[in-house]
Amino acid sequence: MTRSRPDPWLALTVIGGLAYPFLVYLSLGRVPPALPVLAGLTLIGLRMLGLRRLAEARRWLAVFALAGTALAALLFWRPALAARCYPIAISLAVAAVFALSLRFPPSVVERIARLREPDLPPEGVRYTRRVTALWVGFLLCNAAISAATALWGSLAAWTLWNGLLSYLAMGLLFAGEILVRRRVRKMA
Repeated sequence: MTRSRPDPWLALTVIGGLAYPFLVYLSLGRVPPALPVLAGLTLIGLRMLGLRRLAEARRWLAVFALAGTALAALLFWRPALAARCYPIAISLAVAAVFALSLRFPPSVVERIARLREPDLPPEGVRYTRRVTALWVGFLLCNAAISAATALWGSLAAWTLWNGLLSYLAMGLLFAGEILVRRRVRKMA
C-alpha cells in the first residue's frame, strides 16, 4: 500500500480552524469584524482547494461554497455576528457532507474504513452508516451550541466552546466510537 502525501490545504484548514476562535477573541473590538470573517472565508476556500482533487467532491464543494456565501452575506447584515459564525458554517457544512453521503453512498465513515479494510463486510457497511448518522447528529448539535453562544453568549463563552469544549466533545465521541467498534468486532 502506497502512502499518499499529507494535503497541505487540509493541514492549513485544521490549524486555521483551531486558531480561529482565538483570533476572533483577540481581534473583535480592535479590528473591523470583516477581517476575521475574511480569515474564515479564506479557510473555507482552502478547504475547497483541498477537496478539488477528489472526483466525488462536487457535492462537497457545493456545500462549502454555500457555507462561505452565507457567511459573506451575514457580514453585510451583522458583521460582529458574522465573525462568530464560521464554526457554525463549518459544522453545518460538514454535517451536510456526511448526510449527503448517507443519501448517496458510500458514507464518509465507510470511505475512511475502506482505506484500512477494502473488503468491508455488509455488517461493517451498516455499522459505518450508523456512525456517519451519529456524526451528523453531533455536528448539528455542535452547530446549535455554537449558534447559541454566538447569539446569546459572551465572547469568552463563545471562544471557550468553539476553541476548546467542542473539540473535547468531538474527541470524546471519537474515542467512544473506537471503544464501541472494538467491542463490536470482538463480538463478531
